[in-house]
Amino acid sequence: MRWTQLLRKDLAMGPRSPVVLWALILPVVLTLLLRGVFGSLFDPQPRLGIVDEGSSAIPAAALELEGFEVEILDGAERLVELVESHDFDAGLVLQAGFDDSVRAGEQPLIQVSISGQSLESDRLIIGSAILDLVRGITDSTGVVDVDLVVIGQESIDLSLRLLPLMVIMAVAIAGTMVTASSLVDEKETGTMDALLVTPLSVGETMLSKGVFGALLAVLTGLITLAINSAFGSQPWAVILAIVVGAVMMAEFGLMLGSWAKDTNTLFAAWKGGGIVLLFPVIFTIWPDLPQWIAQLGPTYYFLQPIFDLSVTDASFGDVAGNLAIGVAICVALIPLVIMAGRRMERTLATGRARKGEEPAELVSLD
Repeated sequence: MRWTQLLRKDLAMGPRSPVVLWALILPVVLTLLLRGVFGSLFDPQPRLGIVDEGSSAIPAAALELEGFEVEILDGAERLVELVESHDFDAGLVLQAGFDDSVRAGEQPLIQVSISGQSLESDRLIIGSAILDLVRGITDSTGVVDVDLVVIGQESIDLSLRLLPLMVIMAVAIAGTMVTASSLVDEKETGTMDALLVTPLSVGETMLSKGVFGALLAVLTGLITLAINSAFGSQPWAVILAIVVGAVMMAEFGLMLGSWAKDTNTLFAAWKGGGIVLLFPVIFTIWPDLPQWIAQLGPTYYFLQPIFDLSVTDASFGDVAGNLAIGVAICVALIPLVIMAGRRMERTLATGRARKGEEPAELVSLD
């Protein structure tokens, strides 16, 4: 197949393109920026509040823990208020005589208040640390049961809600902008005109550009998910969603690149129309907004499945409907891509005729 020769050329020359390099670097840069500002790449230490109603040895031992912020308070009611407002990730109340009960092997029950906004990782760390602290006052193991009680409104950490933003930026830059800029570059350098007098059709050229952009988008999407540890419990389903998104973005890139006459026009169109592709992420960051509005954007139908699979641990069955709509959008875009290619082909032939060159016979895209 002749188009594969052009694809191999793009794969070999692609890393020299500033747009391709930026698409590859973007996932790392964006993750460092957003995670550094909002979340879990540089996680704050788990915060634990303790109220001792007796004379337990646990508070003193807790203050010596490394990797924790521990504060001793006077009243249980105040501690619950602070946990509920997420000033603490967890709160522990020690009843009078707790240490003696543990040493006597009575296996007392500890209730630990957990903030609904705390990270799951912090909950596990705090629960394990409390068990170690209790076991530190006796030589026995398994002498206490810890009951974690979540208080306050459950919410998804902001750093996790930013995942769709990172994914769409990585996939859109690679799939849309790399594909479009590659086509525009061919037109600006005149190589696209030369294609009209070679056996390689414009349609085959667009196919090679689209495949290159989709492959790059899959790669950058996977890099973004990997550095954010966001493959969830069904990584194959997440990868499928990335592939759907990559194909969709590459199709938008082909239409944009076919239409734009030069680089300035391309970037102006991206600045003005990119919001159509990006706006669904707003509704993940601010979930109180009407979610039906997000469904008006085509990118919703692969971004939401990725978010559900990676963050909320949804099953494939839960997201299959949205993914099916995403696949349908990709199929529906094919005729529009063909129409854009034919229009570009006619424009190129007309341009050659105006320059006094012999117009080449139009090559069908079918």
